This record gives sequence, C-alpha cells and structure tokens, in this order.
Amino acid sequence: MSQQPLSEPVPKQREINEVRALPVLPVRDTVLFPHAVLPLTVGRESSVQLINSLGEDKTIVVVAQREARVDSPQPSDLYTVGTSAIVHKVVKMPNQSLFVFAEGLERVRLGEFTQLAPFMRARVSPIPEAILPSSSQIEALQRNVLTLFQQIVAGSPTLSDELSTVAMNIDEPGRLVDFIASSLPSLSTPDKQDTLETLDIRVRLEKINQHLAKELEVQQLRNKIQSEVQDRVQQTQREYYLREQMKAIQKELGEQDEGQRDVDDLKKKIDEAGMPDEVKKEALKELGRLSRMSPMAADYSLTRNYVEWLAVLPWAKTSGAEVDIPKAKEVLDADHYDLEKVKDRILDYLSVRRLKPNMKGPILCFVGPPGVGKTSLGKSIARALGRKFVRLSLGGVHDEAEIRGHRRTYIGALPGQIIQGIRRAETKDPVFMLDEIDKVGRDFRGDPASALLEALDPEQNSTFRDNYLDVTFDLSKVLFITTANMLDPIAEPLRDRMEIIELQGYSEEEKLHIANRYLVPRQTEENGITAEQIEFPEAALRYVIRHYTREAGVRSLERTIGTICRKQARRLAEGKSEKLVVTQEIIQEFLGGIKVRSEGEIEERTQRPGVAVGLAWTPAGGDVLFVEANAMKGKGGFTMTGQIGQVMQESMQAALTWVRSNAAHLGIGEEFFADHDIHIHVPAGAIPKDGPSAGVTMATALVSLLTGKHIHPLTAMTGEITLSGNVLPVGGIKEKVLAAKRAGLSTIILPAENKMNVEEDLTPEQLENATIHYVKTIGEALRVSLPEVAESFAAKTILPPPKESRAEHPPIQPVQPVVAQDKVVTWHS
Repeated sequence: MSQQPLSEPVPKQREINEVRALPVLPVRDTVLFPHAVLPLTVGRESSVQLINSLGEDKTIVVVAQREARVDSPQPSDLYTVGTSAIVHKVVKMPNQSLFVFAEGLERVRLGEFTQLAPFMRARVSPIPEAILPSSSQIEALQRNVLTLFQQIVAGSPTLSDELSTVAMNIDEPGRLVDFIASSLPSLSTPDKQDTLETLDIRVRLEKINQHLAKELEVQQLRNKIQSEVQDRVQQTQREYYLREQMKAIQKELGEQDEGQRDVDDLKKKIDEAGMPDEVKKEALKELGRLSRMSPMAADYSLTRNYVEWLAVLPWAKTSGAEVDIPKAKEVLDADHYDLEKVKDRILDYLSVRRLKPNMKGPILCFVGPPGVGKTSLGKSIARALGRKFVRLSLGGVHDEAEIRGHRRTYIGALPGQIIQGIRRAETKDPVFMLDEIDKVGRDFRGDPASALLEALDPEQNSTFRDNYLDVTFDLSKVLFITTANMLDPIAEPLRDRMEIIELQGYSEEEKLHIANRYLVPRQTEENGITAEQIEFPEAALRYVIRHYTREAGVRSLERTIGTICRKQARRLAEGKSEKLVVTQEIIQEFLGGIKVRSEGEIEERTQRPGVAVGLAWTPAGGDVLFVEANAMKGKGGFTMTGQIGQVMQESMQAALTWVRSNAAHLGIGEEFFADHDIHIHVPAGAIPKDGPSAGVTMATALVSLLTGKHIHPLTAMTGEITLSGNVLPVGGIKEKVLAAKRAGLSTIILPAENKMNVEEDLTPEQLENATIHYVKTIGEALRVSLPEVAESFAAKTILPPPKESRAEHPPIQPVQPVVAQDKVVTWHS
C-alpha cells in the first residue's frame, strides 16, 4: 500500500462532531493523515465485508496495526489514534480483492469496540486541531521545515517537484507537518504514527524538523557515494577506451603492448627450458590463460608468477663438468684434515659416476658433535665436484609447507625451500645440504620430517611434486647431504633413507694439525695481523688445547686463538710493534686461569679409596666421569644420587649384587653389608646421566671402597657388567678413548669385544702413550685397576690374565657385536 497526498484540498469533507460508532479498517505499514488520499488494497475477508457493507454513509476509521505480521488483528493490536476517512471509490480486482481510495478527514481516538465480527466497529471521538496564535518561533520552525523539505525533494530522484509547490501553498503549520509526513517515503510507520498522535503543533514541527534534517544528511551522503562510484566507473571506462586506442595505435606502428611482450618472453623461456612434455603442456596452458587476461585483472600477477617459476627452473641444465678424481681428492685434502671415511665415500661416488654418468645421487648423513666440520665439508664436496652448493637450515622448521610449498590458492604462495634452492643453484644437480636435520620440529602445521621422505628417497625423488608447481621435478641428480648431532631425534623411516657417516671428535694431535694449517692463518687474517707479527709455537697450542678447550670439535679452539689474535691487534694499535711469540704466561695473561681440570687434579681425586674414573659419551664428544662410593654405619641401605637415569641405577644395583655375591673372595666380611649403608654418587649432579657403560666403573669403585685399596693412578674404564661378572661391549669407543687422552689418563680398560672398534676408528698416533687393556670379566678389570685385590681374588677363583695392547693391531674379528651406548643430555652445567 502506498499513500499519495492530495495536491489540493478536497472540496467536500465531512467531520465527526460527536461520539459515534464507525467501522474500523486496520491497515499494515501505513498511516493515513488528515487531508490526504490513500489508495488501499483490501484483501482480508473481514475488510472486504466492511467495504461491501457501506451504504450511503461512506465514513470509516483507518487505523495502523502495531505489528504488520498479524493477519487477524484484535483491538489490542491497533493503535488508539487513527484517522476518519471517507471512501470515494471502490474497484474490484480479478483476485477478488478491492482497490479503495480513501480521503482522510480528521484525527480520532478509538474508544469502546461495539463489534468485532465480521469486522470491527468502535466508538470514536474527534481530536480537534489546536489553533496556536502566530509566533516567531512557530514561523521560524515552519520556514525551516519547508526549506528542508524543498531541498530533499530537489535532491531525490523519486519525489515529484510538485510536492514543493503544494507545500509552499499550505499556510497552516499543523497541516504542513501532516502533508510532509505523508509525503516522505523514508519515514517509518512508528514515526508517522508518533506524528499523528502528537497534538501540540510546535512539538510536531520540531519532530518533523529533526526527521527532515536526518533525511537530508543521509541523502547528501548517498549522493556523494553515488557520485564517487560514478566517477570511478567513468575513469575505468575512460582508461579502457584509452587502452583500446593505444592497442590500435601500437598495432598500426607494429609495436606490442607490455602484456603481450611478457607473454612472448615467457613463451621463449618455456621453449628454451627443456621441460618434460607434461610440464610444457601445463606451462603453455597457463600461458594461454595469461594471454587472454587483462594486465589489470586480479589473477594476472599470480598466473604470471606461476608460469615464470616453471620457465626459470633448470629442467635440463646440469653442471656438465668432467669428474677429475685426483683433483677432487686434492681439494678435499686441502680443505679438511683426516676424515678419511668421508673422503673415501665421496671419491667412490665420483668414480662410479664417471663410469655411469646417469646414476642417482646418494643421500648422505653426516653425524657428529658440533665443530667437527660437517657443514664446511659439504662446501668442499661441492667444490671438488665442480657443482653449485645450496644450504638449507632445518633447525626450528615446523611448517610442512617450508619443504613442499603452499598451494596456489593461498595469497602469497611460493614453492618450498627445495625448489627455491634448485632455482638459486640454476642447475638440476647441485650439492644440496640440509643442515641440522635432527632439529626439525613438529606441530599443528604439519611434520616437515615426513615431507622430506619423498625428497630423500632415491626411488621416489625423480618425481618430486611441489604443492605450488603441482608438476613433477626430477631431484634424482641432486647430491643431498644432511647433517645432525644425534640420530635419535630423526624419525626411523627418514633415517632408513640416508647413508649414515659418523664424524667423530678430533684427538689432540689432530687438533694441533688443524690449528696450524687452518685456524691460525684464518684468525690472523680476520683480525688484520700477519704471520710476521704473531707466532703460535706447538707447545702453546697444546697448552690451549689441553687447558682451555674440552670439546670434540675445534670451534672453541678457534675462538680462543681469535681472542689471542685480537689481543695482539690491540697491542699493535697501541704502538707496540714487536712480534708476539705466544707462551704459557701470555696465554694465562690473555685468557685467565686454566678452564679444564689437569692431570694432577684427576690423580688427586682418585687417591681416596672408592673413587673411580669412567668414560662417557655425549653429543659433543666424549668426557670423563667420576664415580664416588662411601659407606657409613646403618642397616644395609643403598643410596644412588647424581641425577642418574633408570638404566644407570640398574647398573649400580647389578654392580652391588656382584660385589656382595663375591664378598668372600674379595676379603669382605658378610656382616658388613647388614651393618652399613652404601652411597654411590656421580658428581656434576645438575647434569642428567644415563646408560649402562659405567657398570665396570661402579663395581671397581665399590671394591676399592670395601677393601680400602686405592685404584691404580690415571686409570679409566668403561663397559657394561652382568650379574655373573661378564663385561659386555659398549658404544662411542673412539670418543671415550680420546676423552681419556685429553684428560691425561694413560691406562684404559675396555671390553674385549670392542677391540675391533679401536682398530678401525683409532690410529696408532691417537693411541700413543696410552695402554689399553681388553677384559671379558670384572675380575680381569680388577687385576688392572686393583692389583692387590685381584691377587687375593685370583687365589680363590680362576682369573685369566688380561689382554694388554699398546698401539697393536691384531687381526680384525669378522662379526661386530651390538653395543650399548651412554646418553648424556649435556655435559656442562
């Protein structure tokens, strides 16, 4: 229903001068004002009956419903103020509804309802229009309302200009407000009803004034928005028109636009890339889409980047260098000292590749403590092969998309780091180093280690599929090298795909060679001094290695040498130009007191019975481990301290059980264990320790304590024991032997089955000045560490003589036993 105000007053009007009962016509979303004509569509059955029941008296009351959703309104659903109206014309519609023209007469208030069916009838009383005396305030409000209404009509495309003329001809302020309220389509039904019920003309003027001001503001804002949108549309149309003109001009001149030039360049790159047929088909398909796009399209840059990635990858480009085996060996020897196993494996690979150029690249994993040269070895391998070197650090990587890339549907998507590294290398067969593969994380974003399974499998990586490219790329020619400090964090399926090569710690002699050949020249050059200004004698380097660095690698050694070089650089800057020959006194002056325990300290700590020196393996190399035992009056208790793990506690229990079971042979009274408490402690209590290889050390410490005999000076031992007294093999032999050498220990007790490890992993130079005893039982170990006790023990038991080795090399045993290995989380507090 819509309401149309009369353009001029209707000449014939009837007014209600007394209370009388009139039919009530409920209407939805419409308010009829006096002196206005309202076209109504009457469809409800009760309303149709009301219109049909009208006789000569065509007067009705038009009242708005409170809720338009109510289909059968009751008196409580209607407002109490309505408008009396006279029905001028009724038109029957084809759908049985009626079209009624009603003219508003005056405001009325509904009273008692005298009839509810078939239609409502109520008593109504007229509400007379108040006549206010003329005042300047009323006149000002009336003029302001008229001006605002005229502005709204002028700026609205839906309101007729005749409304302004009609409004200007209305002198009465109340009637002007009714006319404007009935003419504004934006005024809500509750606001119109509020205007109808407001009898005070001044208040009515103020309310309509507020509505008009708000409507004018909204209209102006709408016009502004529409104008801006239209301007943008016009600008876009203008640019399109100019661009089409430019295309036509360029076509006449024989020139190409920028978009077409990009397409042609990419087409040329695709033809020259040497792609496989499937990849080329996909690239040309995307290039065709690109050529049909406008450069202003949102997807243009995304599609162009994708095609460019496909075009610039080295699908067929290789290093192409002929492999020279002697030259490669020379490069490896020049860059790294020792590491013979690694160099032999690389030279074997080069030899096979020379005989079979299309062989697949191996997947090597260098495992070793920090500072032994794993990363720098990868660079040397690339230089020896004449290939590009790409390094990717996996430490802290949590997102699987870092490896395989994001799908193109994501904003800012890129290929994974493997494909990006191949692009940087510009060849399909670089040396690709995946550094710190044991530090890969895992969280809700995925598991990067699982994503590496495909890339590091020689049987699968020939069809590696990156999520961004979504086409296969051949990684089989890439020489992948991974590095790790420990194998345990690496997932078993990933470990199975790699060839493990262990890089063990350096001995003192090896560190001395490395310092002379690499570290000293590099640090002198980096600190701006020359070989004529500083000299590192061999004795000084040995002193630094023994007393200021206790590590498997050489990083700390290089930092220490660099500190000495910086001190000399400062002396030169201060005007002291004489050459500096490094001595022990100068080292102590520059670096302070010694940082690592000396041989004298170890000998001093082992002077008391019950203290033994063991050997431990750590991720940073080997280290020495003290085991201290003590006894006191008690009730047979046994205490173990030192933040030790479950396996190490079981080793202590096994050692105590063996000692108690052999107490008579060792000369220990049986009642001793019932009257005393025994306490075993492993110092450095803040450091977690675990593993079975300290069993021999614990048993020896207990025997030394209970017999009151000192252990042989400068003796270290390692090995797992059983309840029957057998000594089982352990792991990390090279690291443990080198740790004993670094600590100045000259006698080393090892399990007999580890003899093969010593012969394979240690050179005669590394075993110099060290006596190694191979034992099969704890009795043999006691014969070396506690000779006096062993004599009495041997008198009551059959004790074979221990095997002694001083840098000897008997034949290698054919089968290597499975060994147990200590695990120490860290070895410095």
